[in-house]
Amino acid sequence: MPSWVWVLIAVAVVFLLGIVAWQAMARRRTGKLQEQFGPEYDRAVGTANSKREAEAELQVREERRRELEIRPLSQAARNRYAETWRSVQAQFVDDPGAAVARADDLIRAVMSERGYPVEDFEQRAADVSVDHPHVVENYREGHRLARASGDGEGSTEDLRQAMRHYRALFDDLVEPGADDESTARERLSDEPVAETNRQASEERTVR
Repeated sequence: MPSWVWVLIAVAVVFLLGIVAWQAMARRRTGKLQEQFGPEYDRAVGTANSKREAEAELQVREERRRELEIRPLSQAARNRYAETWRSVQAQFVDDPGAAVARADDLIRAVMSERGYPVEDFEQRAADVSVDHPHVVENYREGHRLARASGDGEGSTEDLRQAMRHYRALFDDLVEPGADDESTARERLSDEPVAETNRQASEERTVR
């Protein structure tokens, strides 16, 4: 067999091995992003022109997140924000619109204190989606409902749903990190009181 045939065969083998390796890397990347972003991965794929474009955008989010210095809240800050949230919940009974606006401002304040940039809403949602992928859609929906109400297109029920959506992200942002043993113990000791307060607040909101 002529030598050039062997060269072609070798090139073809290398090419095929390259394709196999690329596909394996793509599968690993997809699996990693699916594990990292959960439902946010599906949303990104559903709104992008292609899966490759969606995955590239999610990777950009990860890279940007690595450049941020996100820090946990102190116990005093968590207590302060929890007390403010209870005040917001109480205000909802008499002035739902103002309460939802305060809830939006409160979440922005928590994000800022933790180290997230807060200038643009879409960027805020993208940044927080890396650490809180299971509740970021709550944030988007709460923000949408709040804006609709502000434009005169919402109802009291919409505002109530906005508060519930905001609460999902608020709890995730304020809750102490589980990776630190001391804060994990602190969280466990706080949970019974926090749950009681949460249930009482939600009952007032529903009324």
